[in-house]
Amino acid sequence: MTAVGGAPSSLAPPGRRPVAVLAGRNPVAKLGAAFVVTFGLLVTLDPIAPAIALLVEVAVVPLFGISLLRLLRRSLPILLSAAGAAVVQLLFGTGDDPTVAAAGLGLRVLAIALPSVLAFTTIDPTDLADALVQQLRLPARFAIGALAALRLLPLLADDWRTMTFARRARGVWAGRNPVAQARLLTSTTFALLVAAIRRGTRLATAMDARGFAAGGPRSAARQQRFTIADAALIVAAAGVVAAALGASVATGAFRPLL
Repeated sequence: MTAVGGAPSSLAPPGRRPVAVLAGRNPVAKLGAAFVVTFGLLVTLDPIAPAIALLVEVAVVPLFGISLLRLLRRSLPILLSAAGAAVVQLLFGTGDDPTVAAAGLGLRVLAIALPSVLAFTTIDPTDLADALVQQLRLPARFAIGALAALRLLPLLADDWRTMTFARRARGVWAGRNPVAQARLLTSTTFALLVAAIRRGTRLATAMDARGFAAGGPRSAARQQRFTIADAALIVAAAGVVAAALGASVATGAFRPLL
């Protein structure tokens, strides 16, 4: 098995390679399945439907070729957000049973966000740009611009570390003073924004100079095919949502959003 981008995967021990049948699916199919789950789970406030969907999502994680530990690390901000939303709902929510409402909100955040995390973890940005142009017929300029933006995202973390170390080397450090920390955070964030705008402007100028802004038809060097298996992924996602909502209605826990 190979990971996204062609590099050998080290997620499985020698001799025990998981079958990552969903890792190579079309990017549009992965995003479509994530959107189906998202919009399907937004129609109810009960905890039953998102809990069932979440169990299925966790069960299919190995089929995407990533480990649960790696998924947990990538989903840590989402876990914290779900826990925070549940606590706020429990403390300040209204209704007959705030506990059920808090559980439903936390589980719904996790069940909605996890498919997107799985999709973007296993999608190569270049394949995504090609699929947007070939399957969704989006303008090539938009798709290539989105690809360039995705490629530049990791540089923001590097710029942040560089700015932090450079300011610390010059003696600009907030210590344990919360006011100074907030002021330093604000100034560093503004500097990072300025650097990102400058880099984006230079990149846009270079891309226009190379003809990326041309309005004529473009050929595709890499073909992205939407197969029956890709359509089956979206149908399966719709089936999971339908089963989860059906179980919610059957148990009497269904609480419509409107």
